[in-house]
Amino acid sequence: MDTRFDVLGIGNALVDVIAQVDDAFLTGHGLVKGSMALLDAGRALVLREDLGPAAESSGGSAANTLAGVASLGGRGAFIGSVGDDRLGKVFADDIRSVGVEFHSGPTPGEAPTGCCLVAVTPDAERTMSTLLGAAAELGPDDVDEQLVADAAVTYLEGYLVEQKGAREAFYKAAAAAHRAGRKVALTLSDSMCVGRFRQEFLELVEGTADLLFANEDELRLLYGTDDADEALSSAERRCSLVALTRGARGSTVSAGSQRHDVPAVTVPRVVDTTGAGDLYAAGFLHGLSRGCDAETCGKLGAVAAAEVITHLGARPETPLDTLVGTLLD
Repeated sequence: MDTRFDVLGIGNALVDVIAQVDDAFLTGHGLVKGSMALLDAGRALVLREDLGPAAESSGGSAANTLAGVASLGGRGAFIGSVGDDRLGKVFADDIRSVGVEFHSGPTPGEAPTGCCLVAVTPDAERTMSTLLGAAAELGPDDVDEQLVADAAVTYLEGYLVEQKGAREAFYKAAAAAHRAGRKVALTLSDSMCVGRFRQEFLELVEGTADLLFANEDELRLLYGTDDADEALSSAERRCSLVALTRGARGSTVSAGSQRHDVPAVTVPRVVDTTGAGDLYAAGFLHGLSRGCDAETCGKLGAVAAAEVITHLGARPETPLDTLVGTLLD
């Protein structure tokens, strides 16, 4: 059945502030390398000042994924909450400029548009500190059920699981998608989020997800095991499709009883891993929308992830549709 959109993303609408730092910066600010922590407004202001010169761009995990889908030639839409401020307009204009439909107006009230402070260390690892602001206001009333029904896949960003209203929005969207015969994808997003809200994630996986995206740390935490393959087996019993990313070792894609090990695409130099998982999901979802088999979806994810780690920032600089070669033939 034809659809208006290939992918609809529901996630945090944030402006990314990206700076290169050394490991001492993380230690001095009590930051855990590779993690995502939530900030209040006061701490966000201090950290932003200490970051120094930084690149600013519209971001948010699911929004980055939708930008990747658009770069691959796909049709995408995004739901997220922004403030009635300059950054909210910047976010809306920016995501629309890359070809993604944005259907959310400013959130009533004084909450500012959220931002994510991204500290990139010399090993290319990114450590994120997030002021959610208006993004935390997203709730079930923001979900347009017709928009969900118009998308082949609805993609849920795990970072939002920490917000009760957002979890309710996820369940509403998933129910609408399944009533329309569509698919639901969930990304676990961050190991610390999974650790804090493990039960909520388990319930979401059990109750909503046809497709699950996770890295090894996240999946091990979710299923309470030190063995990533054992955790993958647990996920396979609940989701028809699982994409497990393994960093430089690529990914393992599970479809039914079949597993496919997909190697990472080698790049000359890794500059910044911000957005690698987001863009992997973009390639995978684009392949899925084009009817590709699971292994090919993983390969498309690897190509998209490889592009984004060669430069600062979480969105592609080279049009991804020029890089996928014959994979979509």
